[in-house]
Amino acid sequence: MDILHELYQTVEGRRQEKQEGSYTCYLFEKGLDKILKKCGEECSEVIIAAKNGKQEDTVGELADLLYHLTVLMVNEGIPFEAVEQELARRHQKQGNLKQFHQVDKNT
Repeated sequence: MDILHELYQTVEGRRQEKQEGSYTCYLFEKGLDKILKKCGEECSEVIIAAKNGKQEDTVGELADLLYHLTVLMVNEGIPFEAVEQELARRHQKQGNLKQFHQVDKNT
């Protein structure tokens, strides 16, 4: 089984069956604001680690971010398959560079 699917199932299980001492259960108990705060913190840590150029640190921070994003998905009732489907849909697109609005400075 894919490790991200396993992670999702584990997090989902922690939401359904509380386990004392579980960090995942703690996040669910604290609620959406805490989960979002942790996602933001981890995102910032990914950026810092990547900027510092040490791949080992960046990998660790990416794993932390993916974990917290998974907690967010479970908390919000977003099935893992929904994200997979969206990624697959986007993968089919060709030439999807966003066109930026051009400002006519003469008007």
